[in-house]
Amino acid sequence: MTVTTTKDDYEHTLQVLSEASVHQHFDAFIDVPWNDPEFAITPDDARWVLPAADPLGATDWYRSLPLERRIHIGMYRQANMLKVGLQFEQILISGLMHYALSLPNGTPEYRYATHEATEECHHTQMFQELINRIGIDVAGGPRWFRMAGPFMPLAAGPLSFGFFVGVLGGEEPIDHMQKAVLRTGTEMHPLVQRIMQIHVAEEARHIGFAHQYLHYRGPKLSRFQRGILSVATPVIMRVLCDAIMKPTAKMQRDLDIPKAVVDEVYWDNEASQKVLRDMFGDVRKMATDVGLMNRVSRRVWRALGIDGRPSRFRSEPSSAAA
Repeated sequence: MTVTTTKDDYEHTLQVLSEASVHQHFDAFIDVPWNDPEFAITPDDARWVLPAADPLGATDWYRSLPLERRIHIGMYRQANMLKVGLQFEQILISGLMHYALSLPNGTPEYRYATHEATEECHHTQMFQELINRIGIDVAGGPRWFRMAGPFMPLAAGPLSFGFFVGVLGGEEPIDHMQKAVLRTGTEMHPLVQRIMQIHVAEEARHIGFAHQYLHYRGPKLSRFQRGILSVATPVIMRVLCDAIMKPTAKMQRDLDIPKAVVDEVYWDNEASQKVLRDMFGDVRKMATDVGLMNRVSRRVWRALGIDGRPSRFRSEPSSAAA
């Protein structure tokens, strides 16, 4: 059954999100204490060791390594995750501007889209600053992702529904993993922790907008559009999740990570398969609500290993959804 959102409810939500961006926002160079001595980055700091909430950090291979190497891999992994997150957000910012360019006067999406673009600019600044301070020259996403990046935002104008599906494909995996790490209370480097806290706080608005947009626009799709997008949605989720979460071929070479370890962690063992499914409970709820779940699309979700029951409410903890 398709769940509809009224125009008044939709516009009210956008107004609330826009006002929240005015009254509660962060600056990359004010709200992160970069020069506090307690936040200094040193190569022998054990707080860079990957936590068990990180799929790679939970492997026997990683935990058997000498401390010095675990620290280096942790610093590299954090830097590369920041870089691919930065690249995704650059694509998002550009897409939001393409989308805003197509909007008529008086539309409430314009104000919120520009608020979000402003916040994402601050995110890219704080990500790049931490990468620079870590001092490892990471490449970020896989080559195909970096090459396709300049072209992806062009879809935001004529194919805005598909573009915002892609927004969730990039934001949901990062948000899920960062929340999982923060909830464990694991000691980590304070710069990483502070940046995660800021990112999770503001991404809640960004993810909320994407969900609201898709809920509002979804029922207005034609039958043909709904059929195409019902199959495209799980494909977009899985492709972008792998681009963001999996160690790239370059990272595997640089850190000498055995291929068997990567294959098992992403996503061949039972624990990692559960992590993969849990990332998309909210997206499955959205797809169900807007009529993108059908007999064919459910098979695609299952074939890609990201099926499961939808979340009962957005941001339902994965422990409750298990």
